[in-house]
Amino acid sequence: MFDIQKKLATRSEEILHDEFGISSKVSFDIPRDTSHGDLTSSIALEVSRPIKKKPQEVAEKIISGIQSMDGVSSATIAGAGYVNVTLTSSALLSGLSSVRETCEPKKASKKSAPVIIEYSQPNIAKPLGVHHLLSTIIGQALSNLYRHLGENVLAWNYIGDWGTQFGKLSVAYELWGKEKPVSSYSLDELLSLYVRFHEEAEKDASLEEKAREASKKLEEGDKTLRQFWKDVIAITKTSLAELYQRLHVSFDLNLGESFYEDKMEPVLQEGIKKKVFKEGEQGALIAEFSEETKMPPYVIRRSDGGTLYSTRDIAQMRYRIDTYHPKAMYILTDVAQKLHFEQLIATCLQLGWELPEFENVLVPRMRFAEKSMSTRKGNILKLEEVLDEAVKRAESLIEEKASDIQGKEREELADMVGIGAVAYGIVSQNRKMEMVFDWKKILTFEGNSAPYLQYTHARACSVLRKAEAKKDIALKKVSDDLALEKGERDLALTLLRFERVLLMTQKDRMPHILSQYLYELSQVFNAFYHTCPILDASEPVRTLRLFLTSLTARVLSTGASILTLRVPERM
Repeated sequence: MFDIQKKLATRSEEILHDEFGISSKVSFDIPRDTSHGDLTSSIALEVSRPIKKKPQEVAEKIISGIQSMDGVSSATIAGAGYVNVTLTSSALLSGLSSVRETCEPKKASKKSAPVIIEYSQPNIAKPLGVHHLLSTIIGQALSNLYRHLGENVLAWNYIGDWGTQFGKLSVAYELWGKEKPVSSYSLDELLSLYVRFHEEAEKDASLEEKAREASKKLEEGDKTLRQFWKDVIAITKTSLAELYQRLHVSFDLNLGESFYEDKMEPVLQEGIKKKVFKEGEQGALIAEFSEETKMPPYVIRRSDGGTLYSTRDIAQMRYRIDTYHPKAMYILTDVAQKLHFEQLIATCLQLGWELPEFENVLVPRMRFAEKSMSTRKGNILKLEEVLDEAVKRAESLIEEKASDIQGKEREELADMVGIGAVAYGIVSQNRKMEMVFDWKKILTFEGNSAPYLQYTHARACSVLRKAEAKKDIALKKVSDDLALEKGERDLALTLLRFERVLLMTQKDRMPHILSQYLYELSQVFNAFYHTCPILDASEPVRTLRLFLTSLTARVLSTGASILTLRVPERM
């Protein structure tokens, strides 16, 4: 909120109190439709019914009290009772200093309670599949956003490095893979062994029992299996690090399921003592819920004494609460995990634990526009292959634009555009709806795409280079005698929405809100570029337009960075 917004809100609250005897919070927002003025408020509609007055009557009182304020050019009633305000040129442009501040990351206090954001969650011994993109990219975007807004973030990758998958892989290695040490295997070779196990298990059911036995021995500390397990983890983490680097994804903690090996028994005993965990069918340990919840029993421990994903998740909740005392915890998962987390939280509450703010931030399944992308090797469409294809297609797209960028810079640009297109193709879609992966939509210089945003940023930088202007141009106080053209006013108002968009994106944990804003900003800037000559304008208009261009580039760069994208200065 910039200065004039605060003053208008405060004055309107005073008017409501003095004229109608009520205390009500007022806000003046920047409308997306600029025909509604520079600022608008629906407060008259909101309070009219409780005070038994017509909205227009309330709006008239507010207008009479604000229209003579400094910075207000005009105030009018619109529709059923909206208060629309048009600002003077100086008031509007002076507010842009707040946009500069919004572009600067706020420093988090190390003493403040952290926000834990968990995402990606790959399984050991398997390559990252394209389906991991959703949790990984959306999670990183939220982590970036919370950090930017000054939160003390703990980005957590909860790796699936425990459980029956190791039993299966160890059996497969003993039967078909001992011609070389496991430490010399590639991740693809490990996947092939895992796939073969499932193929052979369909013919020989005893293999599943052998895998369970091996898994139990691993939990009991068998030295040979422990070394096998460590080798497999090392291979996987090396491969993951390379992919995460390509995606500009990073974590503060990589504590996987195995970390909770010695932390499960205490919570199991607590649950038994409190009679929350009870014996179920065949001796398994379960938690039950009331009929109203319509949730099935939550299996906490297998009948053979082996632990489960649920056991480790309960131990993880206890560990995170006791160790970090977080103010909030957001865990990003596929929609298929919804029931699991509902059961987990219900179980923690039955245990009497005091929980931080919690949300299982759900991401949808992905559908592919091209049938060929659904052809999976080892039931995985490998993310690495998708990224390689994206860079290849980006190179062709750059070639079509007849770019004069060559050599290493060209390679870096293709990587920036290709990887950015894939990432933006995720964060630009509403995560509460089915996501569609479509090469034609994500790799284009038209529409809501990464290349369009990147091209707009490069265009703004090009203007600044030609003007030999700094990227961070200062704007002196503008006289109200300077009448702003529509393109200038539209761009200024769009830039002023940036802070509110970041806060809305944070509140709903929906990165597509920020994506949509950056797309709209790009559209408004390109319209401004075509209708308002920049370099050929006379002063003080030239400086004003260069300032707007500079600030646009900065907002695009800041927003793109939050969404894991890089933006080039040349294309």
